[in-house]
Amino acid sequence: MAAKDTKAYALWVAFTLCLVCSVLVSAAAIALRPVQQTAKLDDKRKNILRVVDMYEPGMNIDEAFRKITPKVVDLDSGEINEAIDPAGYDQYAAAKDPAQGGKPIAGDDDIAKIKFRPRYATVYFLYNEDGSVRTVILPINGYGLWSTLYGFLAVQADGNTVVGINFYQHAETPGLGGEVDNPNWKRMWAGKSIYDANGQVALHLVKGGVNADSPDARFQVDALAGATLTSNGVGNLVKYWLSDAGFKPFLRNIARQHAAAAPPAEG
Repeated sequence: MAAKDTKAYALWVAFTLCLVCSVLVSAAAIALRPVQQTAKLDDKRKNILRVVDMYEPGMNIDEAFRKITPKVVDLDSGEINEAIDPAGYDQYAAAKDPAQGGKPIAGDDDIAKIKFRPRYATVYFLYNEDGSVRTVILPINGYGLWSTLYGFLAVQADGNTVVGINFYQHAETPGLGGEVDNPNWKRMWAGKSIYDANGQVALHLVKGGVNADSPDARFQVDALAGATLTSNGVGNLVKYWLSDAGFKPFLRNIARQHAAAAPPAEG
């Protein structure tokens, strides 16, 4: 029997082939990692630009994003933490790391079903030509029907008026919960108010459509038709991230700065 006809030879060939393929796959993964990271960063930047209606297909993302300034905010105080570099900070990883201030959320408080809360979060500033804050863009996440939705909510410098909302990652049902991607639905959020006269989060989704004649219409957005659980999830995550546990202290500080910088009323 020829040596090449033995079982040992066949096993050796199979082992060698597997080893070579593994090395090639590993080498390709390592070589492509910078490309993948760049693509992931560009996709994130696109979605940040989209939420403030600044994205156009084919545009230079790097150039457009120069108008956006990322900063890290302390969620407890609402103050900017200049010691943390936003370029290297991952708030979703930090949420599970006690050394970075992350901590579990008590069951009844976890209305967004995210389990962990970061101490710090990366927010994005869009400034006016005079250097004043025009818009702040907040990262938001929470569980829908099938998945955790990740997105951004843009708010005016008054800390109370929605500019836009955009979800960039989820696995909700196409045609139902997946309608969070529908531009027509996302446009409904623009101009809505967040807090009522008592400072409580009043922004919420309503079934059956918003009654424009209702005094509460400014706090309301149409729920997604046929997607009750996704709508509930979106409402809950918005409520959580705009509460005291989320960005409310930060938005309060932004609103104070905006009011202080406003010119005095005439008369």
